[in-house]
Amino acid sequence: MVRIALYYILKIISKIFCLLPEKISYAIGDAIGAITWYLVPAKRKKMAVNNVILSLNIDKPSAVRIAKKSWTKFGPMIVEVLRFPIMRYNMNKYVTLIGAENLDEALKLGRGGIIAAAHSDNWELLGGALAQNGYKLVGVAQEQSNHGADRFMNEYRALIGMYVMYKYDVRNMFKMIAKGWLIGLIMDQDAAEDGIVMPFLGRDASCAHGAATIARHNNAPIIPIFIVKGPKRTHKVIIHKPIFVEKTANKHADIRKTTMIITKQIEDHIREYPEEWFWLHDRWKSVEHHQAIKSYTEGDKQNAK
Repeated sequence: MVRIALYYILKIISKIFCLLPEKISYAIGDAIGAITWYLVPAKRKKMAVNNVILSLNIDKPSAVRIAKKSWTKFGPMIVEVLRFPIMRYNMNKYVTLIGAENLDEALKLGRGGIIAAAHSDNWELLGGALAQNGYKLVGVAQEQSNHGADRFMNEYRALIGMYVMYKYDVRNMFKMIAKGWLIGLIMDQDAAEDGIVMPFLGRDASCAHGAATIARHNNAPIIPIFIVKGPKRTHKVIIHKPIFVEKTANKHADIRKTTMIITKQIEDHIREYPEEWFWLHDRWKSVEHHQAIKSYTEGDKQNAK
């Protein structure tokens, strides 16, 4: 009952934020981000700061500033999601696409495509900006344990033009790509035992290989796309040149090689915009805790013989 009620509570809050002036809405979002930073457990903050230091090789004060900003951005991000019902009518006021010709070039092949994105800035807005600019996009979501929150988020993703699909629905992903759609995948989280172990920001991490696997199967392009903050509450969606899987007889090696290229693009983005990335996610946990398996890498060596 409580889970169902949350959906209606979020809808009411969304209605309020849509009625409030934009400046007041963002001011509330800034306050939420600043206040909730002090509620983050000290252990989680320490982990984030250490990860920044190890990844970027910077001093502690700078690392604390980056970790804090990567959290406080969630206040305005939440506000923007709550304001989707009105933002959708004038999306280009808030988001500028940079490098759209790269995406158009990839789609001209007629094979659909896979977007390789990251938890940078407001990643929910990234999908909406593409959809509102006429791109047919499937937003691949992680099903939430709270049904009310899950229903709300998927409804708002659909509201701004995305077709929503859960990440376990792989068969339908293949079908949608075959129809020429874009599949949006977030590629920067710890993939645990399902991933491929490779260097990420200087340390071994378990990296998701879904984009490379689907692209190899469908001969589809992979387009790295990230969103970053722009001036005066705006955002920029940066669209990179497409990546293609070099298909050989060694499937595992192909997937690993392509995943390394994607991972390098994500690394480069994070180094350029460190405050935009979500450092409070324990990105290296499965390798550090010996939960990720390295058999995939070993299999590459055996198959290459």
